[in-house]
Amino acid sequence: MKIMFFDDFRLGLLKGDSVVDVTDVVKDIPHRHPQDLIGGLIARFADYREKLTQAVANNGGTPLAQVKVRPPLPRPATIDCMAVNYMEDGTRSEPAPINAFQKAPSAIIGPGDTMELPDVPASVFEGEAEIAVVIGKRAKNVKAADAMSHVFGYVNFIDGSARGLPPPGNVFFQMKSRDTFAPIGPYIVTADEIADPHNLQVKLWVNGTLMQNFNTSDMAHKIPRCIEWVSSIHTLEPGDILATGTNHRGLNAFQDGDTVELETEGLGRLRIHVRDPLKRTWSRETRLQRTEKGLEGLTPQLSGKYTPTK
Repeated sequence: MKIMFFDDFRLGLLKGDSVVDVTDVVKDIPHRHPQDLIGGLIARFADYREKLTQAVANNGGTPLAQVKVRPPLPRPATIDCMAVNYMEDGTRSEPAPINAFQKAPSAIIGPGDTMELPDVPASVFEGEAEIAVVIGKRAKNVKAADAMSHVFGYVNFIDGSARGLPPPGNVFFQMKSRDTFAPIGPYIVTADEIADPHNLQVKLWVNGTLMQNFNTSDMAHKIPRCIEWVSSIHTLEPGDILATGTNHRGLNAFQDGDTVELETEGLGRLRIHVRDPLKRTWSRETRLQRTEKGLEGLTPQLSGKYTPTK
C-alpha cells in the first residue's frame, strides 16, 4: 500500500497514476495536525487496512498531475539519521562505528518543494540519497532480532548538508538540521511491498544527470541493528523516521536552480528544487570523480559570497 497526503493534506492511497481520497475512512482518528492523523493511522493500521483496501477498490482516483503532493510525514516527532553507514563500494575496510544525528521537524519538505540554501559560509551544500524507515510501533530497547516487526514502511529521503561550517568540530547540528534539509516522499510504501530493503537500487539525478547510483546491500549496519542501537538511546514512536545513510561517492554540490530527483526501487520518485538567494556556484563533479582525478577535499566553490580567496 502506498500512502500519501495531497492538496490541503487530504489522505490518499496511490492507485496506478491516480490518488484515491480516503480521508473519510480515517476521520475517527483523533488529530489536530496531519502528522497526528498519519501517526494515528500507522499505530492502528491493523484496524484500518481492510477499510482502506475496499475504499481503493470501490472508488476512482484523481490523476496525480491534478493534485499537489505533500510530504507523507509532514512533522515527525523524531528524525534520526544514521551517519557513515555504507561500505562505499568496498573502499572501506570495515564499518565505521555506529553513529547517528537528528534533524529538526522543520527540515521536512515534500515533492515539488524547494530546498533553501542559507546564507552561511558552508564549503559546499550536498544532498544525500537515502532510504528511510518509517516506525510502525513503539520501539524501546528493541533487540535486532525483533526490530523489523517495528517497521511500518519505507520512504525516499534526501539528507541535506551544509558542510565545512566553522568552528571545526562543531559538526552535525548546524550542518544537518536546517529548515528544508529533509525532503521526503512522494509516499510511504508499507513494508509488505518491499521484499528486501537491503537490496534496493537508489538513484539520484541533478538536472537530469545521474549522480548517485548504489544499492542498499552496501549498507554497513543493517536496519535491525540501527533500530536496536537507536532504540537503546531513546524511544521511537509510530510515524518517526530513521534514515539509513548513503554511499558518499556520488555526492555533489546542490546549487541554485537545480532540479533534484531521487528514486529508490519500489518507492517512487521524489522531485524537489534548490534555491540559493546568493546564486553561489560550485564545480559539478562528484566526490568519486574528484578521487579518480587524484583531487583532495570537497568540491570547490567557484563564485559568489564566501568563495575562498587564493
